[in-house]
Amino acid sequence: MGLGNDFFEMIRQMYGVSRLHGYTEEEIAFLKQKYGKIPEVLEEYYRTAGKTEAFHHTQDMWILPEHLRKWKAFAECEDMILLNENQGVCQAAILREDFGKADPPVYVSEDGGDWEMSAPSVSEFLAAALAYEAVFACEYTSEEFYWITEKEFELLESRLEKYPFRMENWISGMAVTLYHNAPDNLVAVMEMEDGERQMLYGAVSEESYGKLLDAVAEIGEPV
Repeated sequence: MGLGNDFFEMIRQMYGVSRLHGYTEEEIAFLKQKYGKIPEVLEEYYRTAGKTEAFHHTQDMWILPEHLRKWKAFAECEDMILLNENQGVCQAAILREDFGKADPPVYVSEDGGDWEMSAPSVSEFLAAALAYEAVFACEYTSEEFYWITEKEFELLESRLEKYPFRMENWISGMAVTLYHNAPDNLVAVMEMEDGERQMLYGAVSEESYGKLLDAVAEIGEPV
């Protein structure tokens, strides 16, 4: 069990970085001291890639070990907050009772009390959330969200490869599914609770952006 080299290479290409940066054993030891034990998969992620600067300049905020040292609101939470929506509407967390599991589920809450599952494992949540956030960080981007119809969604699915992970219950119950046709481009399809869908897309390189446009340029209406 573990994230593995393929996971780290995938996210490296999504963000177009030459190398990944991780936390030191001392920095990780702080988390173990604070929580008693942290999931093995999360520890692997922090040690290998958690300090990569590009991951921390996107739409939402990853709650990092240093934040848990200085920000009272997160430091005093009994659950382990991983991701904070950019306006604080919701947070994703590992619940306290799951800290000892190797790869536990991740939940989302808008009030810190009612939690709904976002992903069945930390590994799936990290893959989906990092991919979703990468769309906002791309150098080449659609810059707009697009409404897509059911027919357009079917067309998009026929043209692109779907990643085998997704986020559930993000903002107001939104689900996020990710697609691509090159290692460094992405389409995020956001399905609302009422069934309506929006998409946002981007790429690290101009070449990959052009390849993506060939597949989605005529799909959708600007929001």
